[in-house]
Amino acid sequence: MKLNFLVATAALLLPFSPLVHAETPAEKDARMQWFNEARFGMFIHWGVYSQAAGYWKGKPVKNIGEWIQSYGKIPASEYRAELQDKFNPVKYDPEAWVVAAKNAGIKYLVITTKHHDGFCLWDSKLTDWDIASTPYKKDLLKPLEEACRKHGIRFCVYHSIMDWSHPDYGNKAPWRGNASNPAPDMDRFTAYLKGQLAELIDDYKPGIIWFDGEWESAWTHERGTDLYNWLREKDPKLIINNRVDKGRKGYEGFTTDPKFKGDYGTPEQQIPATGFGAGASWESCMTMNNTWGYKTDDHKWKSTATLIENLIDIASKGGNYLLNVGPTGEGEIPAASLERLAEIGQWMKVNGESIHGTHASLFPKTSWKGRSTTRHLPGGGTRLYVHVFGEPKDGVVEIHQLLTKPTKVSVLGHGGTPEVSGGAGAWKVRLPENSQQKIATVLVLDFPAKPEIQN
Repeated sequence: MKLNFLVATAALLLPFSPLVHAETPAEKDARMQWFNEARFGMFIHWGVYSQAAGYWKGKPVKNIGEWIQSYGKIPASEYRAELQDKFNPVKYDPEAWVVAAKNAGIKYLVITTKHHDGFCLWDSKLTDWDIASTPYKKDLLKPLEEACRKHGIRFCVYHSIMDWSHPDYGNKAPWRGNASNPAPDMDRFTAYLKGQLAELIDDYKPGIIWFDGEWESAWTHERGTDLYNWLREKDPKLIINNRVDKGRKGYEGFTTDPKFKGDYGTPEQQIPATGFGAGASWESCMTMNNTWGYKTDDHKWKSTATLIENLIDIASKGGNYLLNVGPTGEGEIPAASLERLAEIGQWMKVNGESIHGTHASLFPKTSWKGRSTTRHLPGGGTRLYVHVFGEPKDGVVEIHQLLTKPTKVSVLGHGGTPEVSGGAGAWKVRLPENSQQKIATVLVLDFPAKPEIQN
């Protein structure tokens, strides 16, 4: 029998505690290395809202699918009664999910262990509002974590701070689970939050905890600082996004004031114009269509070309692309998402080296239609990847602002040698015949040292 909300959280109250060890910049760089080299991750929004699929009692609810309880102002008890007994993802195939991600060139996966509605995808000891109380009953996270480990994908978890189901979460609303509680207790809720996070860390060893729902007034900077420090003590290798605290600037997602905690910035549904500068870690999370959670009526899919260009654009600015899929209530990733992942994978199979492990572009702007990424080579050399979108006029790419002539020029996936003409600040590279790729062709320029770039 599981512990009652209030009994469980009262038993789990934990004191505020500072970090035992102050991390040096070099230690943080080492902890963040895999993340900053990954460049491409998969977001998975999945829960009982996926079963609703944008409809409540036969009628559509406007806006994004995972927020259906909020937009529909559905009382927590009614929401639970309607969806808990129907969520039965019998078609769930975690191995297939991970293989699809790996084949697309994805290096890490972030799944919504608990979204704002409070429903948990694992058998939590602290609540019955979880997968164990559905017809499916089985843990959804463990087989996914095992498949990730098998295929070399980092398993990471999303966990909402805001909780529409918990009686002690501080911001009240008539339809939330705290409606009948005259005095919600955020200390007790924070203990519940920590208790569930401890379960996730102990049982699934995530590489990242991706927080969300921190913007309401009930969650404070002091609580964010405490939670960040508590997590870092519990697992010193853990990476924690900046939504643990209150410092991000809206959907732009970046934190500039060092008093706020968080290891990286989280732009949402947008790509920053220039990135956030050298040494800054960040990740743009974006959907393939309009919604995060599955919604039957959302067919506004972005093209594969747009998704690949987004990936290149983000990498060129030193960030990661966290691309979302929203599985159905039965546990299937929509066919349109799988098609796009497979097509991205075809491009990445040839051009992945221009994304993974690269650094931001050296060019303040490009003279060609496209972007550029940078790789540091052994012995002090530098490699520039020049991503050319579409088909350049007469097959010629003009590279202005580059003052150093490359010692070698090639095209990824093609054996021919491009013809280089012109001079400093006005190089022209003619692509070999049949070397152009449909979405983006990648030129490779090698230099014995860092090339000189004109600002």
